[in-house]
Amino acid sequence: MPDPEILYRTHSLPQATIYSLQIPVHGFQVVPALATGVDEVDTFARQQGAIAVINAGFFDPINQKTTSPVTLHGKLAADPRLNDRLMTNPALRPYLDRILNRSEFRRYRCQGTFQYAIARHRDSVPANCQLMDAVGGGPQLLPDNTAVQEGFVDSVDGVIVRDGIGSSQPNARSAVGITADGSILLVMVAQKPGVSAPSGMSLADLAGFMQTLGAQQAMNLDGGTSSALYFQGKTLYGKLDDAENPVARPVKSVLLVQKSPQ
Repeated sequence: MPDPEILYRTHSLPQATIYSLQIPVHGFQVVPALATGVDEVDTFARQQGAIAVINAGFFDPINQKTTSPVTLHGKLAADPRLNDRLMTNPALRPYLDRILNRSEFRRYRCQGTFQYAIARHRDSVPANCQLMDAVGGGPQLLPDNTAVQEGFVDSVDGVIVRDGIGSSQPNARSAVGITADGSILLVMVAQKPGVSAPSGMSLADLAGFMQTLGAQQAMNLDGGTSSALYFQGKTLYGKLDDAENPVARPVKSVLLVQKSPQ
């Protein structure tokens, strides 16, 4: 039987170009990695020997500290509660509890086998399993869009008064999904030059697109200028500047695709 292969696809839509990777259940692992400060995705790839890399958790570009929890090898490696700019921001105080309990992409070890899931940060680990790795993002896209519950969106009398990541507006996006057979989907939405309307995708449209790829669970990752995907020695960027040139931005955390250890 031939070795499983990663399925790479480019999807051209009127308002966006979408790049997707489908990672087979066997032969590969998808794990988070964390920079001391911030690094570009191709730097992560070189340092970690990764086949593919996508940007992952939210962070503060001013102090380079995480605003998403990251667990590596069973231990909390990045804690947003240690980010003073997050914890003492008066504008975020009403949402802080929900921000600290956003969705995360998890990797469990369950009686000698590895499994992936998307769960809230405070959700319990399944019986007979150990949480090995996780990186926060949010909101969850599938099976339900949890933008309101996770604290990104707030409305008064049906009018949106806060939407911290512009969930309803087209933008560059990154996301991770899990299919019925356990394959992992990495998706990066790139803005498209030369279109009249704002380019990119809303989170609702991204959720629908992830469904067409077979995702049963899916989660939004950091987007906008952070959106980037590395594969086969090439880095693709999601955000365009005013001159319609791709924006390369160093990030705090990523998801790596590596060959499974033998």
